[in-house]
Amino acid sequence: MLVIKNAKLYTITNGIFEGSVLIDAEGKIAAVGEVEIPEGAQVLDAEGRILTPGFMDAHGHAGAWEEGLGWEGSDGNEATDPVTPHLRVMDGINPHEEGIAEALRAGVTAMCVLPGSANVIGGQGVVVHLHGNTVDEMVIKEDGGLKVAFGENPKRVYSNQKKSPSTRMATAAILREQLVKAQNYLAKLEKAKEDPDKAPDRDLRLEVLARALKRELPVRAHAHRADDIMTALRIAREFNLDISIEHCTEGHKIVKELKEAGVWAIVGPTLTNRSKVELKELSWNTLRILWEGGVPVAITMDHPVIPAGYLPTAAAYAVKAGLPYEEALKAITINPARIMGIDDRYGSIEVGKMADLVLWNGDPLEVQSRVEKVWIHGKLVVEQ
Repeated sequence: MLVIKNAKLYTITNGIFEGSVLIDAEGKIAAVGEVEIPEGAQVLDAEGRILTPGFMDAHGHAGAWEEGLGWEGSDGNEATDPVTPHLRVMDGINPHEEGIAEALRAGVTAMCVLPGSANVIGGQGVVVHLHGNTVDEMVIKEDGGLKVAFGENPKRVYSNQKKSPSTRMATAAILREQLVKAQNYLAKLEKAKEDPDKAPDRDLRLEVLARALKRELPVRAHAHRADDIMTALRIAREFNLDISIEHCTEGHKIVKELKEAGVWAIVGPTLTNRSKVELKELSWNTLRILWEGGVPVAITMDHPVIPAGYLPTAAAYAVKAGLPYEEALKAITINPARIMGIDDRYGSIEVGKMADLVLWNGDPLEVQSRVEKVWIHGKLVVEQ
């Protein structure tokens, strides 16, 4: 057991106050606030320090694109076929990639690693801790979502190959066509319950899409421009998909529609330049405008586009643009945890949750503040 005492606790869900945290032998938070120190417990006096939950990014590519490498370390896009739902990004993650360790040292403990956006349907993501010797031991949740993509990327990749899609129309049509095939596949499976001889041959691609149709697998839709976001929402309505909007660069233009759709907006990376046409409306105001309009938000760095360790810097810029401080903290803790479906165990300092914690020597959104210690499941994994 470990007691971290006299820290300033940024609980995220229950305010900020001075207190202590008791971590039990199973790596869970057993008490918060006024804590009686059990006999034999290890005690860390954190007076003058700030304790937060580990920061999280709901959209990244850590380990699937390795820093400092070219094609050999690029494993996030199978850009040879626009329809690849059967791919699993966890089969392409290198857990020893330096960007993962760097993010952990910066206080980022978890990420939803997704395939890239070259394909209309790119494959399946996975929610991982950014610590572990193997991907298998890093996994928090295997079902990180089904990546789909709208806008520039698929049309650029496949028009260069003289293949479809080369237009936004074709991107939407291909996605619809594959979802209809999955509907037919499900119908055949239903009929096969009464007559096994009518069972279709197993199809890994359609199995994954069928899970999305049944809302067992969330759909993570890459979309920057407002018109692409609206196409994603339109298809989600048609097929009753559980969808979130990834990047959402022009989300501030369609706040009403996003709120009515009841979707999450994972915004970013905003800490970058306008590197393509879709990013011409890039603005730190987007997070504030969405939040003011009732759209729940999280911040992404799209690691390694921008290293995940800059999450608190991005949150600070969002505060500078008018997003309340507490909401900026939520956008890199409990909100991504909710998007990833792990908020029952992670994302805040609460009794019963896992002790994924970070000790700071100052305000975590202050660029000069330093991470001193990081715990995952109560185990000290970073000390600096």
